[in-house]
Amino acid sequence: MAQPYEERNSAVKTRRQQEDQRRMEFRRAIEDRCEKRQLLAEIGDFPEEFELNYWQAASTASRRSVQPGR
Repeated sequence: MAQPYEERNSAVKTRRQQEDQRRMEFRRAIEDRCEKRQLLAEIGDFPEEFELNYWQAASTASRRSVQPGR
């Protein structure tokens, strides 16, 4: 049976609102990340490439320091 117009319209409206909300959350997350990277670049002494290599090396070193289970 076909849904009444109001129900279909409200379902579409709700879905669009949810999509808009997800889109805005994603956009805010991107903007937040960009702001953090910009701040780190402004206050950091190291270029970004070195910073990435440092964190990669740090995570590798921490994995090596963990004792294997017996």
